[in-house]
Amino acid sequence: MSRSVKSDPALSPVTADDIDLAVQLAIAVLREAPAEAWTAKAGSLEWDCWEVVEHLSDDLFTYATQLGIRTPAVVDWLPFLCESRRPGGPENAVHADRVGGPAGLLQVLEASSALLVAMVRTTPAEVRSFHSFGASDPEGFAAMGVVETLVHTHDLADGLGLVWNPPADLCARVLARLFPYASDVPDGTDPWLTLLWATGRAELPGHPRLTKWRWDGTPRV
Repeated sequence: MSRSVKSDPALSPVTADDIDLAVQLAIAVLREAPAEAWTAKAGSLEWDCWEVVEHLSDDLFTYATQLGIRTPAVVDWLPFLCESRRPGGPENAVHADRVGGPAGLLQVLEASSALLVAMVRTTPAEVRSFHSFGASDPEGFAAMGVVETLVHTHDLADGLGLVWNPPADLCARVLARLFPYASDVPDGTDPWLTLLWATGRAELPGHPRLTKWRWDGTPRV
């Protein structure tokens, strides 16, 4: 039986190793997609699958750089130039050269995740840096990187026709870290399905699909 969302008070913190695990599992699944499938829409998003991997890579890169300056950016995002490659596309600082094909795209994702892994491992726990959902610490940015990876790989798997079932324990721990005060997050439900519900991607019995959602990345006492 998978662990329920809130039933285990001994859930361990989210770590750099969790980011690495989530990304490596995602890449292993995404490598199964045929090259011609990457122009398909990703789940319920308006972006195609290639663009979603670029967006995910950009998320991980951005979280790493927020932790990467000696005086942390506690008031705003760092001023990297972000731009879209088409009207309606994601505005990223990170873009993959399409000449490299899907293999190159996934290398960009892996490299971006490695930056966040390194920064979470080496940044002192007391550091705080800006996020639009609340200034956060290294563990918070680790949890955010994991959630971005898990749910966007869900979007990608939907668009690419793949199967994606991440570890229940990992889902439970990022739920506990980023959604601890949401009274409407149900207890005792499957962690992966609950994470999809909490990020507006699925319904739960008795809980309609969310149209607005956010996490709380602020440090825990």
